[in-house]
Amino acid sequence: MKRFLSFFLLISSFNLMSHEFNPAHLIIDQSNDFQNTYVATWMYPVKNIGKRADVIFPDICNLKSSDPFVQGKYIIEKITLECNETIKGKFIEIINLSVLTDALVTINFKEDTFEGLINVQRNKIEIPLVEQYYPTAYLYLGVGHLFDGLDHILFIFGLLFCISGLVNIIKTITAFTIAHSITLGLSVFNIISLPQATVEALIALTIVYLALEISKSNLKLKTPWMMAFGFGLLHGLGFASALMDIGIANNQMLLSLLFFNIGIELAQIALIPIPLFFIYLSKRFNLSKHLKILASYSIGGMGFYWFIDRVIGMIL
Repeated sequence: MKRFLSFFLLISSFNLMSHEFNPAHLIIDQSNDFQNTYVATWMYPVKNIGKRADVIFPDICNLKSSDPFVQGKYIIEKITLECNETIKGKFIEIINLSVLTDALVTINFKEDTFEGLINVQRNKIEIPLVEQYYPTAYLYLGVGHLFDGLDHILFIFGLLFCISGLVNIIKTITAFTIAHSITLGLSVFNIISLPQATVEALIALTIVYLALEISKSNLKLKTPWMMAFGFGLLHGLGFASALMDIGIANNQMLLSLLFFNIGIELAQIALIPIPLFFIYLSKRFNLSKHLKILASYSIGGMGFYWFIDRVIGMIL
């Protein structure tokens, strides 16, 4: 039974991909010379389901668009808006967004910055007349990044299988949070940097390592928070890579970084009860050993597949 289960999970893992976090980004900068002239940059991910989404600007503006070009993971289009009046109080709509792509909207006025998030369910936003004090759009991006990042989710789940006791769980999750917050901040401010492909491959290896720890019979890590802190530093570089790809195009760098990190933590807290619930049920019905085998082979199989896939991507 054990061999069959491991074979089935290993084979099924080859069809499982970790969804890449690549939201679209519309950046609009007000001209320094002309009050109602704006320069827009429309960044849309190259890897996308369906055709490229289109931006519908306020009808008070005349548009001059350049030819789109590819830069990194994005198709970029530059658009000049010559408007009859301010775009504050007007609407911006994005049509043909895919269900897997959100669009961050950043508008830099001379005196303040507005940010919002557009998706399939809510594809139109109103630019407020009053100043926006908090970059809450980055909070939603943080939540979306963790939920889309199956590799990060599996790492958190795997950690919980290596811990016993509520105090140890709190210490471990706190250590992971502190560690990835450190490297996230250092990366965003260009103090440290590693190639994204290398970081993603190493993150996959951390998942494989956790799977091996889970498979050890009745063994709990004595200092799980130390391992969580060390691996958290690496995962923070992964979070930073995603954030740097879309850019923080406003004058609230620290607040945007803080809200993005809070979003990650909220998503993380929301997910933690799921594995704890199954661990509790397995202990109650004397199925702990079977659950550990299931978790070890499924998490390890997916981690190993991602590692091979990402290494091949680095070579080719």
